[in-house]
Amino acid sequence: MTEENTLPSNFIREAVAEDLASGRFDYIATRFPPEPNGYLHIGHARALIITFSTAAENNGFCNLRFDDTNPVKEEVEYVDAIKEDIKWLGFKWKNEFYASDYFDELYAFAIQLIKEGKAYVDEQTPDEVRENRGTLKEPGSNSPFRDRPAEESLALFERMKNGEFPDGSIVLRAKIDMASGNISMRDPIMYRILHEPPHHRTGNKWCIYPMYDFAHGQSDSIEGITHSLCSLEYENHRPLYNWFINELEIFPTRQIEFARLNLTYTVMSKRRLVRLVKEGFVKGWDDPRMPTLSGYRRRGYTPEAIRSFVEATGVAKKNSTADVGLLEHHIRQDLNIRADRRMAVLDPLKVVITNYPEDKVEMLEAVNNPEDDSAGTREIPFSREFYIERSDFHEDPPKRYFRLALGREVRLRYGYFVTATDIVRDAAGEIVEIHCTYDPETKGGYAPDGRKVRGTIHWVEANSAVPAEVRVYDRLFSVPNPMNSEDGKTFIDYINADSLATNTRVQMEPSLKHARPGDRFQFERMGYFIVDSDSTDETLVFNRIVTLRDNWARIEKERAREKMEENRRRKQEEKRRQKEMAKRK
Repeated sequence: MTEENTLPSNFIREAVAEDLASGRFDYIATRFPPEPNGYLHIGHARALIITFSTAAENNGFCNLRFDDTNPVKEEVEYVDAIKEDIKWLGFKWKNEFYASDYFDELYAFAIQLIKEGKAYVDEQTPDEVRENRGTLKEPGSNSPFRDRPAEESLALFERMKNGEFPDGSIVLRAKIDMASGNISMRDPIMYRILHEPPHHRTGNKWCIYPMYDFAHGQSDSIEGITHSLCSLEYENHRPLYNWFINELEIFPTRQIEFARLNLTYTVMSKRRLVRLVKEGFVKGWDDPRMPTLSGYRRRGYTPEAIRSFVEATGVAKKNSTADVGLLEHHIRQDLNIRADRRMAVLDPLKVVITNYPEDKVEMLEAVNNPEDDSAGTREIPFSREFYIERSDFHEDPPKRYFRLALGREVRLRYGYFVTATDIVRDAAGEIVEIHCTYDPETKGGYAPDGRKVRGTIHWVEANSAVPAEVRVYDRLFSVPNPMNSEDGKTFIDYINADSLATNTRVQMEPSLKHARPGDRFQFERMGYFIVDSDSTDETLVFNRIVTLRDNWARIEKERAREKMEENRRRKQEEKRRQKEMAKRK
């Protein structure tokens, strides 16, 4: 069985297969057309993965084409960031193009439509154009310039190109149908004037720029793209997409729309993400709280987890919102397999073993990754003084608390059984040190006499501990849907004030001293962490990627149990009905 035959079916795969089978196309080519006016976010990941995968599954190719038709918002920084994100996700494009590569051809297409009486120069003000467009219930009104002679429009369009008119004073429009039920077909604008700033590639050569609806389909056609895969908001634009192609009689690319990917506790609007960055609510586009791919990369997410998550959400025709817990589930699944284990204490409390030799330091063997035998083991130092989590000691332990308490024995991970015997406090009464005794016969965590202990805690030897900074990130917004605002509020009002907590008291096992930016670890019992790019030779900085607790897995199990119970009740009801029918006979 081929790999293609094992892929789950969806309407895009079915449409592409149908086009190949019918002979509509004899090859498959797609394109990914981002605007270079911001960084890619998790929503773009769905479009990116669908577009590149569709080509790869059919032995075709995918082009990367930047839609650089609006120089006001475009920057080279965004171009570079987008390319880095695509490579990080594991995809390669065949050609790197820009809509600006086709400015001359697009201009020629516009001239052709003017000559054929299918486009005209409109001198209405922007407000007049907007007012005369009509509404969803009312048709639009023809522009008084709609029927001007083609020669007049050609001359004016030439003057537009030559920079003789100010911004917004004059536009080129397609002549279609102002009474159309589809507003996109009501004489859409094809070209507008933008004198400043200079274009990032063409400089000051052009001061007129094509609108996306005009540049989009024609660029696809020029490149021989067979399938233009777009998000659902372009569904109403498809008639216009096809109108331009048909009127120009050029290669007929097929447009197919799919639902966007939305995520709880997140905003996806690029305009709103720009605001978060520009107004300082986050520390740049790669802030680990941002839903950008660069933000997820810095947070410690893997491309495999992102792709797995996107594939799990499927390909749909109806917009929906995925639970951020599902994304967290996929990164946990991935890191559980690949991340080496280490011990780190985030809130240190010192412990002294009073019956352990003062000058002794021994090396204990620790497993690097229980999910990967090839990861091997490492040695960690152990002495009479070490740190534990403050929460792993309780002076008055509640029920079902199995960690350290006075008179209670616990197991030290890879070490010994220890029993708390005394507490040391400072002048304020705060606990600053715990005294314990240990059983030297329990090395490795097992007792020769077979006695059991209920609790196992992690620790870090005090004299060799490596200090570090840990940044604990939480969701950027405090509500699942920040865009569903109450009266008088905006998404800004729902920013989580506790989305970042910085901890500089952390103590880590010495093997982490040589960790480098990008290295990921599971800190035992604490979560998954990555070395941040802010780290220096003097100070290690770690970002928490995700906690160990997987609420999504629990939710899925509960759903499975509910479904099984529902099926059981349904079968019982069916049996009851059959018995009643048998009695009636």
